[in-house]
Amino acid sequence: MMKTKVLVGLLADGAVHSGESLAQQLGISRTAVWKQVRRAVERGIQIETLKGKGYRLVGPVDLLASGVIEAALPDSLAPALDLLVLDQVDSTNAEVIRRRGKVGALPLVCIADSQSAGRGRRGRVWQSPRGENLYISFGLGVKGGFAALDGLSLVFGVALADVLVASGIDDVQLKWPNDVYWQGRKLAGILIELQGEFQEGEVQIVAGMGMNVHMQNVDGIDQPWVSLAQIAPEQYWQRNELAAQLIASVMSAFDEFQSDGFEAFRDRWMARDLFAGELLEATQGDLKGLGRGLASDGSYLIELDDGDVRPVRAGEISLRKTS
Repeated sequence: MMKTKVLVGLLADGAVHSGESLAQQLGISRTAVWKQVRRAVERGIQIETLKGKGYRLVGPVDLLASGVIEAALPDSLAPALDLLVLDQVDSTNAEVIRRRGKVGALPLVCIADSQSAGRGRRGRVWQSPRGENLYISFGLGVKGGFAALDGLSLVFGVALADVLVASGIDDVQLKWPNDVYWQGRKLAGILIELQGEFQEGEVQIVAGMGMNVHMQNVDGIDQPWVSLAQIAPEQYWQRNELAAQLIASVMSAFDEFQSDGFEAFRDRWMARDLFAGELLEATQGDLKGLGRGLASDGSYLIELDDGDVRPVRAGEISLRKTS
C-alpha cells in the first residue's frame, strides 16, 4: 500500500511518466509498476494509461500523510499527541478504543482514508467513501467524572464550526446535539463514546468526527447533505490541512472545557443554533414545542404550548423540525 501512495505522489504533478522512470524511482520492475497502477485505480484513483508513453494522473488527488499533518500543527501540539493515520479501518472510534490502552497517557488521534463500518449516533451507519472525506477520532481523558461529560459533543461542534468559519464558510449551523449543518444540509457529525469506567480521576472517552470534503455522490444517505467541495468548488480543499486545523481547534476547545466547563461555550453554540425558534417534536414520545436553546448542562430547552419549558437530554430522544 505504501508503494501505491508513493506512485500516486510521483504522478501528482499531472505529467506523463514512463513506466521505466517510475520503476527506477520506486525500485521495482515495470510489471510491478503496472500492478501498482491497477491497485490505485481499484482504490478509485483515476490514472490514465497512454500506450507507448506511460501513465498520467487524471485530476487532483488528496492523499493523507501523517508527516504533512504533523508539520501543519502548532509546534507545541505535535509532540503532545499520538497521531495515527491509516489507509482503511472499520471505524476510527473502534481503532482508538483498541489502541488506547497500549499507547500511554498522550491523547490519541486516529485518522483514516476510509471506514468500512463508520458509525453515527443511535447506531446509524456513517458513509465513509475512500479519498473523499475526513474521518478522525480523539482518545481523551476527561477529568471530573461522568457529570463532566455534559455538553462535550456541543463543545466539539463549536470547535468544528470554528474551523469551517476560518476557512471562509458562512452560514454554519449547529444541530443539537452533535451535527454541523450548512444551509439546512448536514456537513459534519460527532459521536462521543465512553471507554471503560471512571479511574484515577478521569473518564476515558472517544470523540469521532466525520466531515464531508470532496464528496459529490453517495448512496445510502437518507437526509440532505453537503460537502465543502459543493459549498466552495473554487477552493482547493486539502484534507491534511483540514485535519491539522481540526486537531488544533478540538484540543484547544478541550483544554478550555476542562478548565472552564461547558458554560464557556454555551453562547457560542447558541449563536449557530439550527433549532432556535423552530417548532420541534421529539422522535420518541409526544413532546412538541418551540426551540429555546441550551440549558446550563447542555440539554435542549423546548417551550410547550402552555409556556412550560422542558429540558431534553441527548441520551434520551432526538429532536427534529416539524413539517
